Amino acid sequence: MSGANSSSLIPPFFILNDVPGLEAAHIWISLPFCFMYIIAVLGNSGLIYLIGHEEALHRPMYYFLALLSLTDVTLCTTTVPNTLCIFWFNLKEIEFNACLAQMFFVHMLTGMESGVLMLMALDRYVVICCPLHYSAILTNPVIAKASLATFLRGVMLVIPFTFLTKRLPYCRGNFIPHTYCDHMSMAKVSCGNFKVNAIYGLLVALLIEGCNIFYISVSYTMILRAVVSLSSTDALQKVFSTCTSHLCAIVITYVPALFTIFYSPFWRSKHPPSCPYQHC
Repeated sequence: MSGANSSSLIPPFFILNDVPGLEAAHIWISLPFCFMYIIAVLGNSGLIYLIGHEEALHRPMYYFLALLSLTDVTLCTTTVPNTLCIFWFNLKEIEFNACLAQMFFVHMLTGMESGVLMLMALDRYVVICCPLHYSAILTNPVIAKASLATFLRGVMLVIPFTFLTKRLPYCRGNFIPHTYCDHMSMAKVSCGNFKVNAIYGLLVALLIEGCNIFYISVSYTMILRAVVSLSSTDALQKVFSTCTSHLCAIVITYVPALFTIFYSPFWRSKHPPSCPYQHC
């Protein structure tokens, strides 16, 4: 297909989906989203402010926690306001380039979030297994470089999503069965071959989530080995109290994320495509 024909098959907008059959209950459905979004923004913003202004909290663990809070509030802001506009004002249309931008930030921030959890696992490993060298290993420059590398990894791996998605011809419809734009949902709307998109999406999932899970697993394996050698009950309780909150955050983050990542490329929407623009 020529460049001109390909560009002519790009829709001016996509139509995002709400909850089919429950249009009358949209206000009630939106209330939990709105409430949780407000709590997330206020809670994470307050935590970032507290860590930034409390000298006693200027330690690696809290720096990573502040970075995780910043990532969480940014990720929420990328998707939830748009969802609320769909529920409250029935604003389902989103411009093509805006959809691409939202897709990029959703995937990049999701990878960033799991990357920060991996850095926090490494932090827990150092503090438990190498306590005497903790301050010498995790210096501020090391923390800054590790955080920047995690961010750049997500950006460099997710940027191709936008080009792979934009090259596809959209002659079959513009209906996305979600309240936000993501890579495979946009690709499956097209009438072209999106096998490359699916393969690259799984590759990115393995490179980001797979590597993060590997390093988290290695870190906690080493922590468990150190815990087994401890004979003091107080020391064991301190180790478990140190790691419990991080393990809960890992479970809450990874279980739904992995389901979405590995299920999405093989999912097929049963909604009939809509095509309100002229190039169908």
